Amino acid sequence: MSLKIAATSLTRSLWSGRSRKQSAKVNRACCVTLLGHDGTKERSSCSSGGSRGSSGDVQPCSETLHAATAAAAGQRAEEPAGAPGVTGARRRASTSSATADPVDHKTYMWARYADLRRLVHELIPPGACKSLNSSAIYANNEVSLAEVDIYGFDYDYTLALYSNALNTMIYNTARDFLIEHFKYPEGILSYDYIPNFAARGLHYDIQKGLLMKIDAFHYIQPGTVYRGLRPIPDEEVLKLYGGTYHIPLQLDSGFYGKGPKVKQFMDIFSIPEMTLLAVANDFFITNDIDYDPVHLSKDVSEAIGMVHLKGFMYKWIMQDLDKFILRGDETDAVLHRLVSHGKKLFLITNSPFSFVDKGMTHMVGKEWRDFFDVIIVQADKPHFFTDCVKPFRRLDGNGDLRWEKISSLDKGHIYKQGNLFDFLRLTGWRGSKVLYFGDHLYSDLADLTLRHGWRTGAIVPELEHETKVVSTERYSVSLTWLQALTGLMERLQTHRDPDSKQVLDEWQKERDELRVMTKNLFNPQFGSIFRTCHNPTYFSRRLSRFSDLYMASLSCLLNYDPSHTFYPRRTPLQHEAPLWMDQLCTGCMKTPFLEEMAQIR
Repeated sequence: MSLKIAATSLTRSLWSGRSRKQSAKVNRACCVTLLGHDGTKERSSCSSGGSRGSSGDVQPCSETLHAATAAAAGQRAEEPAGAPGVTGARRRASTSSATADPVDHKTYMWARYADLRRLVHELIPPGACKSLNSSAIYANNEVSLAEVDIYGFDYDYTLALYSNALNTMIYNTARDFLIEHFKYPEGILSYDYIPNFAARGLHYDIQKGLLMKIDAFHYIQPGTVYRGLRPIPDEEVLKLYGGTYHIPLQLDSGFYGKGPKVKQFMDIFSIPEMTLLAVANDFFITNDIDYDPVHLSKDVSEAIGMVHLKGFMYKWIMQDLDKFILRGDETDAVLHRLVSHGKKLFLITNSPFSFVDKGMTHMVGKEWRDFFDVIIVQADKPHFFTDCVKPFRRLDGNGDLRWEKISSLDKGHIYKQGNLFDFLRLTGWRGSKVLYFGDHLYSDLADLTLRHGWRTGAIVPELEHETKVVSTERYSVSLTWLQALTGLMERLQTHRDPDSKQVLDEWQKERDELRVMTKNLFNPQFGSIFRTCHNPTYFSRRLSRFSDLYMASLSCLLNYDPSHTFYPRRTPLQHEAPLWMDQLCTGCMKTPFLEEMAQIR
């Protein structure tokens, strides 16, 4: 079943409420093209009964549309008026007469509701988004890989992806630090790590001790504010913020996500920190213990920092590479492919060389350094991109620092610290011929795209889960009905009598329930990391601003030819044609090298 047919019918039902006067002199024709499940044309049928719009285009008649739909679905084309599957002409006839002389607004509104609901369930093909692929690369900006000569990479969560077991280890160790070094109550030990409680991109109000999701317009999404492990009622949230859900700019996160009073957690490593914050808050609240949320936030942050500074995380991973590192064979395949096509590669990471060497040897082999033209460790990003003071230092074969001045960045050598300005001077690698991949939107990508004009690619592992949710029939049908119901409410809100207002109140309640249901499919506490109820999240806004491309993992590059061009989809602005049905499956595509990719996996 063609999505265009569904889009045409739903759009007509949403936006056309007036009866059209048809002239007997107009030669009416109707043509319907049926598409197979693979998108190929099966047959076309034309008949009289259509009408020409003001643009002169032939508009398909509803009788033929319904007959084609019913035939494809194995349903009866002839059914009594008002029954499921009633023809579009009869629907328009009844609604037109109701519009002309609305005897009962309430009955009329529920009739429109029933008609629209039938359209959603009858004309949206089951599994309409099954072609949505977590191995696809999504474009915020047009990028031609043919113009990219140099590929750069972060290490953690870019070249190396880690299992969820690492989050548990970080949480447990930081929790122990909180008790041993900061003298917090031992009762916190009773809280185990809670997988999938927190989500990346959330904001934390340091003074109020609240974890929340904020949209691109700095508004809190209702139902996503937590104090500890308990949700805060919307009414209380409004009181806490002076009768509004808005977070003022002066309180919100700064450029790198660290505002004076509200902090954003953008790092994948921050998920254990958010969970520990929630757990500690919950312990004090549950046991009615007075505490200072500002001190708690600082102490938890330092406890998490100690896990990294003391090298615990590096030690765990190096001791059990198979347990913690995922899909290393795909990283190996990406590097081989890029080098075989004559691309230059470089690595800039904050991790120490011994840790990177151990992981890359595990994934790629002992000669992994041969892939890279420049290797920089302990770079201290994001300061690496903004500080022009720190010079490069070279490491010898044992990882010890050398003293000599660096006048060139040579292949086969390992460099520490440095800054991007010297990097650009010594390599000459500038502008859009460079594509750098990283997972942290602020530390890895922001300065490169805003200050230096590099192409950037964001690694977003959460895409794998989110695309699976979006691809389910339950989500696609629920979201379509939510959008259709919203359009119906917008159109019929002109009816102001008490009965009509009661209907609109019922629809609003259903709309709220649909929003909660679709949110919970992603994460019961905070929903999708990309959307609030209807707006992009603050995270999503930063993603579109700082990354040209984004993908679930670096291995997605294997699905595309090295000369492939990525084109962002033209989504309609609010004042443009309402083509939201065409956006239902935004990102649906069959990646050209998926079979080749399957062999690697």
